[in-house]
Amino acid sequence: MVLIGFIGYGYGLMNGNASLTALIPAAFGSVLEILGFVAKSNERLRKHLMHVAVLVALLGFIMTAGRLLMKVNEISLGPAVISQISMAAICLVFVILAVRSFIAARSNA
Repeated sequence: MVLIGFIGYGYGLMNGNASLTALIPAAFGSVLEILGFVAKSNERLRKHLMHVAVLVALLGFIMTAGRLLMKVNEISLGPAVISQISMAAICLVFVILAVRSFIAARSNA
Protein backbone atom coordinates (compact mmCIF):
# COMPACT_ATOMS: atom_id res chain seq x y z
CA MET A 1 0.00 0.00 0.00
CA VAL A 2 2.97 2.26 0.54
CA LEU A 3 3.85 1.77 -3.10
CA ILE A 4 0.28 2.51 -4.19
CA GLY A 5 0.33 5.80 -2.26
CA PHE A 6 3.67 6.94 -3.63
CA ILE A 7 2.80 5.97 -7.20
CA GLY A 8 -0.51 7.83 -6.93
CA TYR A 9 1.15 10.93 -5.52
CA GLY A 10 3.93 10.78 -8.13
CA TYR A 11 1.35 10.46 -10.89
CA GLY A 12 -0.41 13.53 -9.53
CA LEU A 13 2.85 15.47 -9.43
CA MET A 14 3.58 14.62 -13.05
CA ASN A 15 0.12 15.82 -14.09
CA GLY A 16 0.19 18.96 -11.97
CA ASN A 17 -2.67 17.95 -9.68
CA ALA A 18 -0.96 16.23 -6.76
CA SER A 19 -3.02 15.82 -3.63
CA LEU A 20 -1.92 14.65 -0.21
CA THR A 21 -4.94 12.35 -0.13
CA ALA A 22 -3.10 10.17 -2.65
CA LEU A 23 -0.77 9.27 0.22
CA ILE A 24 -3.54 7.76 2.37
CA PRO A 25 -2.71 4.19 1.25
CA ALA A 26 0.95 4.88 2.09
CA ALA A 27 -0.04 6.00 5.60
CA PHE A 28 -2.10 2.84 6.20
CA GLY A 29 0.67 0.70 4.72
CA SER A 30 3.29 2.35 6.92
CA VAL A 31 1.22 1.73 10.06
CA LEU A 32 0.78 -1.93 9.08
CA GLU A 33 4.51 -2.27 8.37
CA ILE A 34 5.43 -0.81 11.75
CA LEU A 35 2.95 -3.05 13.55
CA GLY A 36 4.28 -6.09 11.69
CA PHE A 37 7.89 -5.24 12.43
CA VAL A 38 7.27 -4.67 16.14
CA ALA A 39 5.11 -7.82 16.37
CA LYS A 40 7.86 -9.86 14.73
CA SER A 41 10.50 -8.57 17.12
CA ASN A 42 8.40 -8.71 20.32
CA GLU A 43 6.90 -12.14 20.97
CA ARG A 44 5.06 -10.96 24.09
CA LEU A 45 3.06 -8.30 22.19
CA ARG A 46 2.60 -10.23 18.94
CA LYS A 47 -1.04 -11.27 19.45
CA HIS A 48 -2.13 -7.78 20.49
CA LEU A 49 -0.27 -6.01 17.70
CA MET A 50 -1.61 -8.37 15.07
CA HIS A 51 -5.14 -7.72 16.28
CA VAL A 52 -4.46 -3.98 16.02
CA ALA A 53 -3.09 -4.52 12.50
CA VAL A 54 -6.30 -6.32 11.50
CA LEU A 55 -8.34 -3.48 12.97
CA VAL A 56 -6.31 -0.93 10.96
CA ALA A 57 -6.79 -2.98 7.78
CA LEU A 58 -10.50 -3.38 8.46
CA LEU A 59 -10.86 0.39 8.92
CA GLY A 60 -8.90 0.92 5.71
CA PHE A 61 -11.23 -1.41 3.84
CA ILE A 62 -14.43 0.06 5.29
CA MET A 63 -13.39 3.66 4.68
CA THR A 64 -12.19 3.02 1.14
CA ALA A 65 -15.02 0.72 0.09
CA GLY A 66 -17.56 3.08 1.67
CA ARG A 67 -16.17 6.01 -0.27
CA LEU A 68 -16.33 4.01 -3.50
CA LEU A 69 -19.89 2.86 -2.83
CA MET A 70 -21.09 6.41 -2.10
CA LYS A 71 -19.86 7.51 -5.52
CA VAL A 72 -20.68 4.33 -7.46
CA ASN A 73 -22.93 6.16 -9.94
CA GLU A 74 -20.34 8.78 -10.85
CA ILE A 75 -17.14 6.73 -10.80
CA SER A 76 -14.83 6.94 -13.76
CA LEU A 77 -11.89 4.55 -13.78
CA GLY A 78 -9.06 6.98 -13.15
CA PRO A 79 -5.90 6.77 -11.06
CA ALA A 80 -7.68 7.76 -7.83
CA VAL A 81 -10.32 5.07 -8.23
CA ILE A 82 -7.73 2.45 -9.14
CA SER A 83 -5.77 3.41 -6.02
CA GLN A 84 -8.89 3.15 -3.86
CA ILE A 85 -9.89 -0.21 -5.32
CA SER A 86 -6.35 -1.51 -4.80
CA MET A 87 -6.25 -0.34 -1.19
CA ALA A 88 -9.67 -1.84 -0.44
CA ALA A 89 -8.70 -5.16 -2.02
CA ILE A 90 -5.36 -5.39 -0.19
CA CYS A 91 -6.96 -4.50 3.14
CA LEU A 92 -9.76 -7.04 2.62
CA VAL A 93 -7.34 -9.83 1.68
CA PHE A 94 -5.21 -9.03 4.74
CA VAL A 95 -8.25 -9.13 7.04
CA ILE A 96 -9.45 -12.45 5.59
CA LEU A 97 -6.01 -14.06 5.85
CA ALA A 98 -5.49 -12.77 9.37
CA VAL A 99 -8.87 -14.02 10.57
CA ARG A 100 -8.15 -17.42 9.04
CA SER A 101 -4.79 -17.42 10.85
CA PHE A 102 -6.44 -16.47 14.14
CA ILE A 103 -8.97 -19.29 13.75
CA ALA A 104 -6.23 -21.82 12.92
CA ALA A 105 -4.14 -20.70 15.89
CA ARG A 106 -7.16 -20.97 18.17
CA SER A 107 -8.02 -24.49 17.00
CA ASN A 108 -4.38 -25.64 17.44
CA ALA A 109 -4.19 -24.30 20.99
